[in-house]
Amino acid sequence: MSANKESWGSRVGLILAMAGNAVGLGNFLRFPVQAVQNGGGAFIIPYLVCFLVMGIPLLWIEWSMGRFGGKFGHHSTPFIVDTMHKNRLWKYIGVFGIWTNIAVASYYCYLESWTLSYVFHSIGGTFAGLDQDGVAAFFNEYVSLGKSTLGIPFEPIVFFVICLLLNTWILSQGLAKGVERVAKIGMPMLIVFGAFLAYKGFTVTAGENGAINDSAVGLNFLWTPNYDQLWSPTVWLAAAGQIFFTLSVGMGTVHCYASYVRSKDDIALNAMSAGWMNEFVEVVLGSSILIPISIGYLGIDRVTELVQLGGLGLGFKTLPYLFFQWGDTIGAVAGFMWFGLLFFAGITSSLAMGTPWIGFLQDEFNWRRKSAAWSFGLIVLILGMPTVLFFKYGVFDEYDYWAGTVSLVVFALFETILFAWVFGMNKGWREINSGADIKVPGIYRFIIKFITPLLLLWVFIGSLVTPKGGDWGAALSGNWVLDNSSIIKKLMNADLKEKLAAATDPAVIQQLQDTLFFVNASRVLLVTVFLSIALLVYIAYKKRVREGRI
Repeated sequence: MSANKESWGSRVGLILAMAGNAVGLGNFLRFPVQAVQNGGGAFIIPYLVCFLVMGIPLLWIEWSMGRFGGKFGHHSTPFIVDTMHKNRLWKYIGVFGIWTNIAVASYYCYLESWTLSYVFHSIGGTFAGLDQDGVAAFFNEYVSLGKSTLGIPFEPIVFFVICLLLNTWILSQGLAKGVERVAKIGMPMLIVFGAFLAYKGFTVTAGENGAINDSAVGLNFLWTPNYDQLWSPTVWLAAAGQIFFTLSVGMGTVHCYASYVRSKDDIALNAMSAGWMNEFVEVVLGSSILIPISIGYLGIDRVTELVQLGGLGLGFKTLPYLFFQWGDTIGAVAGFMWFGLLFFAGITSSLAMGTPWIGFLQDEFNWRRKSAAWSFGLIVLILGMPTVLFFKYGVFDEYDYWAGTVSLVVFALFETILFAWVFGMNKGWREINSGADIKVPGIYRFIIKFITPLLLLWVFIGSLVTPKGGDWGAALSGNWVLDNSSIIKKLMNADLKEKLAAATDPAVIQQLQDTLFFVNASRVLLVTVFLSIALLVYIAYKKRVREGRI
């Protein structure tokens, strides 16, 4: 008999927890950069289309699957998908829903720990008096395990462990007393902090505090549409990819959360509420902070250069310097709010990542909540430590690419096929509408069955064989050369091998050789974890057979 008897304390808590799962660091660090790189205001068109025909359908699919599996006492994806079709392979495809969360949490908690550390550094005045290069140098030294400004030996490791301990302790308290309580505190605080920083972003004035542009310049730079890019498949792939990042679909966390919903509770409106709350945070707040403030003080040319470094470069290497242009006091407050906002966005997401593993152990091996939670913390500590120790060798990025990008698309494609074509659209549609507080538009029956899986397939194939430079016109005309960013070239380590072949400096050659070793080692480690979880699923299945539960 399962030890898992938990449930959500309230509907508001469930929606906030689901929204917290979706709202993460990517809302504030990744979205504005993606918009700038892919057509500015024109990017919002494919982004909203992908949200409506892929994001919302996937939310309904995952909420429905989770609630359906929960009726049978399942709270993790291997046996949730097993309830929908008895082919023995489905439960092993469901392993993605546990593995992805463990692998993502292993580097995400490290990233989350940066925000916690930067909160203290902002309050302590570490960034006061530093120029932009000084702040960037601080970040580079921090991730290289250099000297500690706070006087804490191996500061990144200490904050990683503290962050992981905090996550694990909250998870050990249960859904209602742990995860839900944090969501009820964290999400409102996130919005309050975000609103303050968005106000500051909207009121940047040229000539004040060293600003060289009004806020309107940054907002125009971000949202002026470049319609020439609208028809580029690369832009649409970027928009679809952002939907995965922003909604946390294809991970198994939504299934797990929804499995604790009562059988007749609404999921249609709940899914919409959580999804649109995430969109508000991303499009309204996320686009009003990073880019407008950066352009206000650094100008368009400088920010265009920094955008190539991605959101992490702007968020951690630039904004701490810009905040202190408002004075030491306001700078410390703004830094506290910015990194506090990122911390709340991070922890509400990372807590969700622990629930599938915990639910699996409770359901299949009768573990108690506290034991299951602490086992999650231990696994993430072991798997995550290489991202801390070998950050400069690309281990962090490797985890992010395979677990936080590719696997999301693969699992989402499989689950959509299962829901619409194997489980059947008739049963699936009834499940979505059962207990619904809204009338789901009938057009979504067609979208879920045809448009969503085709779009997912396109995203996967487009990522698998991305043409060089994203030039799809040349590729489709017969000159198809794979880009190093394609999945195939990534597997071949093409980019690293090209750099290694061109390198002449012995130090650079050694660095690249070490990077190649750690990249391959990290892949072996990730595959080993996946196979280990698959073995546990097999053991759990055999246990069910012996006990007569199948």
